Amino acid sequence: MTRGVRGATTVAHNEATLILDNTRLLVEEMIENNSITPENVSHVFISVTNDINAGFPAKAVREIPGWSLVPVMCMKEIEVPNSLEKCIRIMMVIQTDKAQDEINHIFLNDAVQLRPDLIN
Repeated sequence: MTRGVRGATTVAHNEATLILDNTRLLVEEMIENNSITPENVSHVFISVTNDINAGFPAKAVREIPGWSLVPVMCMKEIEVPNSLEKCIRIMMVIQTDKAQDEINHIFLNDAVQLRPDLIN
């Protein structure tokens, strides 16, 4: 079965170092909380809000040991009035035996307000 694992975080400023560090922290928590190995990842989509353009968050994923061959793509999030600013969202598609309600979605920093119902 394939399942989607959601994650999101925010950065304080549009700076490459913050984008990479916060993305890596988010992905590492997604990996740890769901026992994910790169071999079981189909692909990773990363979206960013329009106010993030100082760096590619995908670079942080590719720099994790063993993850350089995982397909990763960045894109812009749709611009909705009054939506969360400086936000990085991730959808990781994995192969797993876990039931849908056993997937741990990870939300960090100001992104916790996006889906409080999914936070454990």
